[in-house]
Amino acid sequence: MSYTPSAKILQKYSDVLIKFALNNGKGAKKGDVIFLQIPECAKPMLNPLQLAVLKAGCFPVVQYQPEDAGRVFFENASEAQLEFFPKQYMLERINTADHIVSIISTTNHFELKGVDSKKIMARSIASKFYSDAYRNKVDEKKLSWTLALFGTEHMAEEAGLSLKEYWKQIIKACFLDEENPIKKWQEVFKELERVRAKLNKLEIDYIHVEGKDVDLKVKIGPGRTWLGGSGQNIPSFELFISPDFRGTEGWIKFNQPLYRYGNLIIGAELEFRDGKVVKAKASKNAKLLKDMIAVEGADQVGEFSLTDRRLSRITKFMGETLFDENAGGRYGNTHIALGSAYRESYPDQVKSQKFTEQDWLDLGYNDSVIHTDIVSTTNRTVTAYLSNGSHKVIYKDGEFTV
Repeated sequence: MSYTPSAKILQKYSDVLIKFALNNGKGAKKGDVIFLQIPECAKPMLNPLQLAVLKAGCFPVVQYQPEDAGRVFFENASEAQLEFFPKQYMLERINTADHIVSIISTTNHFELKGVDSKKIMARSIASKFYSDAYRNKVDEKKLSWTLALFGTEHMAEEAGLSLKEYWKQIIKACFLDEENPIKKWQEVFKELERVRAKLNKLEIDYIHVEGKDVDLKVKIGPGRTWLGGSGQNIPSFELFISPDFRGTEGWIKFNQPLYRYGNLIIGAELEFRDGKVVKAKASKNAKLLKDMIAVEGADQVGEFSLTDRRLSRITKFMGETLFDENAGGRYGNTHIALGSAYRESYPDQVKSQKFTEQDWLDLGYNDSVIHTDIVSTTNRTVTAYLSNGSHKVIYKDGEFTV
């Protein structure tokens, strides 16, 4: 049975994105240029977003993205065509934008099923100049971005929900059932900041994650700060950090499926030694997982994240990382990202703007064109081992304990 959220809900959703999520939870400023990246199947979000942008006194640039064009490209493109990007044009987009709002939506997660994953990786590698320019402008605090989800029949079906149930999760997670969702988000961000401040006072050498399906040590090291509550994702309940990619040891299994490159990876398992993945398995699409890890830097950790179950209203598997990495439920969630680190995790942003690429590597900040979040919602205990030799449990039974 078809379902479309009310115009009131979609306008609330758009207002949260434009008036709150952008600019680190402060909302866009009058005169800002905002790029709106809208997939064809999310068209109902287009006019509410434009209206929110216009009412904020900003300038919308609409990038309306057609569906079902990717497969034709990857099946027929030559190596040269895979690697071609209009560099000057794409860099000018970054130069022009003050903010980028991207809506995640699809009517076919499996559009690229059967396409050689090495072709997809080659395309990603060739576009690294764009992701680097994007990241550099974000690091300079001259560009902000946010992601949000627009549910479709296909997405709901893949998650085992009706479309109405799927949207109920979106509405609850984003507080769109509240009279003033922005006020509610401000309260959540205040609590995230309270916990974040306590974590940042701990001089953590490494963390030890333990559970029935994990025994993993992740080196944090100096020159790091926990992040969260920035508005870069809506919803966002996680607190995360970019660890020293050279110090990951042990193994971890993930109970949540991962949609990636038009395919579904199920039952991912990773084993680390000396900071690198030395063994990768999956019960479904193991080859894709291994091809992804074969990309430079994608065999190392760029992010470690925890979500407190008391904050998140997400209780269902949604089949989208944006929601699944913020799941609450019984035990919250733990996730890591393979690939690129968040350079915002370096505490002195002024100093970091003078860093060379070698400086970042010397600090253990991973640099890769890949950034893939893999999630588990099983019960885990996370213990922080501090530089003074003591240790402290910081997360247990799905809750922060600081």
